[in-house]
Amino acid sequence: MLDPRDDTTLGITEDRILTWPNAVTVVRLLLIPVFLYLLFGLEARWEAAALLGLIGATDWVDGYLARRLDQISELGKVLDPTADRLVLVVGVVSIIIDGSVPLWFGVATLVREVAVGATAIVLALLGARRFDVTWWGKCGTFGLLVSYPMFLAGNSSAFGADLFMIGAWVFGIPGLIFSYLSAAEYIPIARDALKRGRVAR
Repeated sequence: MLDPRDDTTLGITEDRILTWPNAVTVVRLLLIPVFLYLLFGLEARWEAAALLGLIGATDWVDGYLARRLDQISELGKVLDPTADRLVLVVGVVSIIIDGSVPLWFGVATLVREVAVGATAIVLALLGARRFDVTWWGKCGTFGLLVSYPMFLAGNSSAFGADLFMIGAWVFGIPGLIFSYLSAAEYIPIARDALKRGRVAR
């Protein structure tokens, strides 16, 4: 089994910036303002939900391309989860403002995201070694990225809006639970990363 830390084995190109995976991630980021325009500028909930769903659904594309094309880079390792978090936070805040998601659910999502994001910044400032997103974290992010577009679609005039609302809860509740499980899982990982960072210095 390959060691994920073996840069040579995985073809990691740490000094490369212009790669296909990074390009996909940048495109996903550039679509965020388009989503905001559709939702608040045109008040087109269904179209905004479809675009947000597309941005969330393509989350796996950059990672797949990185492995498939041997274009795993240090920039990509930072840019990809940052893009996921930004997409999620912008989507959550926007849909809360729109009123298409229950306030408690939106606040619970934001509290976790802000706490994890702030902790990551503090750890970086303290010199902790970078660590990857856990399996629970990926599952939580996936569930939430699917549920929020469905909340929006469920409050639109689209055909099958009621089914979208059901789907929002089916993906949203497990996604929220998994996201908090991953937050708890990060505590010992963060301690170890900080310890290794101090030892390296």
